Amino acid sequence: MAQEDVFRKLVAHCKEYGYVFPSSEIYDGLSAVYDYGQYGVELKNNIRKYWWDSMVLLNDNIVGIDSAIFMHPSVWKASGHVDAFNDPLIDNRDSKKRYRADMLIEEHVLKMEEKVAREVEKARERFGTAFDEKKFRETNQCVLATQSKIDDLNRRLAKAMNETDLAELRQIIIDNEIVCPVSGSRNWTDVRQFNLMFSTEMGSTLEGSSRIYLRPETAQGIFVNFHNVQKTGRMKIPFGIAQVGKAFRNEIVARQFIFRMREFEQMEMQFFVRPGTELDWFRHWKDIRMRWHTALGFGEANYRFHDHTKLAHYANAATDIEYRFPFGFREVEGIHSRTDYDLKQHQQYSGKKMQYFDPEKGESYIPFVVETSIGLDRMFLQVIAAAYTEEELRKEDGSADMRILLRLPACLAPVKLAVMPLVKKDGLPEIAEKIVHTLRFDFNCQYDDKDSIGRRYRRQDAIGTPYCITIDHQTVEDDTVTIRYRDSMEQERVNIRSLKDIISEKVSIGALLKKL
Repeated sequence: MAQEDVFRKLVAHCKEYGYVFPSSEIYDGLSAVYDYGQYGVELKNNIRKYWWDSMVLLNDNIVGIDSAIFMHPSVWKASGHVDAFNDPLIDNRDSKKRYRADMLIEEHVLKMEEKVAREVEKARERFGTAFDEKKFRETNQCVLATQSKIDDLNRRLAKAMNETDLAELRQIIIDNEIVCPVSGSRNWTDVRQFNLMFSTEMGSTLEGSSRIYLRPETAQGIFVNFHNVQKTGRMKIPFGIAQVGKAFRNEIVARQFIFRMREFEQMEMQFFVRPGTELDWFRHWKDIRMRWHTALGFGEANYRFHDHTKLAHYANAATDIEYRFPFGFREVEGIHSRTDYDLKQHQQYSGKKMQYFDPEKGESYIPFVVETSIGLDRMFLQVIAAAYTEEELRKEDGSADMRILLRLPACLAPVKLAVMPLVKKDGLPEIAEKIVHTLRFDFNCQYDDKDSIGRRYRRQDAIGTPYCITIDHQTVEDDTVTIRYRDSMEQERVNIRSLKDIISEKVSIGALLKKL
């Protein structure tokens, strides 16, 4: 099945099973804005907890805050967002569609990389176990020619972005004959910059109001509270401040479902270090954050680092952790060495000292910062995309049946277990309800007695419920129930008294954190 079809099915599944709804849908919706349904909000909360606990609980020198969305407008002047928070946009005159110029070029590069990958796979099939991929890439003329074009294109793109050369960005698009995905034409306008911040007015009257911005990132709330946290928490360098919160960007090219939205949630940690040690800490957090992702069990081959060719004005090193989505490798988290730019800027604009006195060195300095930043909504999509599975099951008569399930890690699953009476009589519903009442203090449980037991299993598979408990007539006799495992569909007979211990061991976020 084409990956585009998989993604369309994934989006439809999210709506059908209560994960994500288009916002204001009864009024035809609002572009690039979504609501999370009853299961989506639970999954989102569990991802958030996994991140928060990995940062704040596992590290003695990291604490959390929750800063306001509204901030003094000078914050965004100091951070550079007022003057430099722009995207290079280009329009196609035929389709009337607008695109980010750099993304058009990056997607063209991705297609070229996929061409190389296809050549490698063909050779692998042809030569079998004797295939040497490294040698093939270094000697095959077709691969070498394509790779040379990729390298040249990446160099041109990096130079144009670093120099904010809008004319060169357009020329790259023209030279590579990049077409509009909608119209298929190459009738492009010039490239121009567009600021992404939302603005609003604060004040009770029009005359007395002042212009402020909805924050486009959560990091600045951490920086302006640097001294408040450091002094009240008696924090010593190195230490970190973590935050989860909403951010807003007026994305013109918002697409791919919840991958890029105008209202989204960020999970960020700013780690303050001595100047000169920042690159060591940068490498440290690269390793830590990759382990956090791969601990979920979605396959290490589906993740990679992508080092930035164009560094932000505040950074001296930057990399992305990318995941292989149905639409290709895309960023899920960024790790940046931000130097001392942010604190230095706020010191200059506010007139307040942002220095730290280091008792070990006996001197004051402005700390350098290493940032880890992950979009909660994008992480949500990554988990759902990795978990969505279509599985063909063979029946005894030789016919096939399709099972759709979400192979969510048990600790992240919205519903941990569903409790089902085999029939709605003979006292079985009462036993099931008693089990739910007992276990709901520890787990998100669901009572389900509608339809046949097979249909109920399928519904819970589609929701992503890892365990189903079935109460039957044997339960009345010996207090045992059947526990059915989502991924393998295997069933096991266990005592009711054992359920809490069995489920606790399997769904604990603590067990996941221990892998880190």
